[in-house]
Amino acid sequence: MTNPHNPNQNHLLSALSTSEYTHLFSHLELIEMPLGKALYESGNELRYAYFPTTCIVSLLYVMENGASAEIAVVGNEGIIGIALFMGGETMPNRAVVQSAGHAYRLRGSLVKQEISRNGPLLPLLLRYTQALITQMAQTAVCNRHHSVDQQLCRWLLLSLDRLDGNELIMTQELIADMLGVRREGVTEAAGKLQQLGLIHYSRGHITVLDRPGLETRSCECYRVVKKEFDRLLPYLAIAAC
Repeated sequence: MTNPHNPNQNHLLSALSTSEYTHLFSHLELIEMPLGKALYESGNELRYAYFPTTCIVSLLYVMENGASAEIAVVGNEGIIGIALFMGGETMPNRAVVQSAGHAYRLRGSLVKQEISRNGPLLPLLLRYTQALITQMAQTAVCNRHHSVDQQLCRWLLLSLDRLDGNELIMTQELIADMLGVRREGVTEAAGKLQQLGLIHYSRGHITVLDRPGLETRSCECYRVVKKEFDRLLPYLAIAAC
């Protein structure tokens, strides 16, 4: 039976040259990423870098009172663990699986070795980090200035870009935690989108029925983030076609 899992499902890994990919391949470990799994907590030293293939991971900032809000979403376009090659060793946020699936992980010591070689992996990871920073900044602006239904549209589109298909498994409570808003606000926003025929929502399953309509209703934040990813990492645009 053909193995359904392949490191090339992660677009950063697939962008490497054949020689670089072969060099890393034997060190990549396939792991299951169940919903709610925490890859690291705020202030913890990172032991691994994760390259998602079929899962989505949320980077969350958690307040002292336990409230949280998503600052970025990472899927098959990227990597979890930028502190390993940025020199910080730790991050002030936590990383939690928001959509179950699989990822490949690489020991942090190996990541550092690859970076010290100044090979082609380093500029690739730095361009990705710049795109990720854009997403974080735009998320902060969106959460401050745009309505909950616009935020929900942005969040759905970013998630769909990182998954195959048009379905998400996500409760309204979890979406509210991601967006840092009240559950009632998500219920109202999802209801509006469903009435417009853009999505179908039932028991934690969200099916996007009209993506162009969702993009039209979304604020400019989604387009800003996507444009920057396409500019810095053009292979993602090719892979998405």
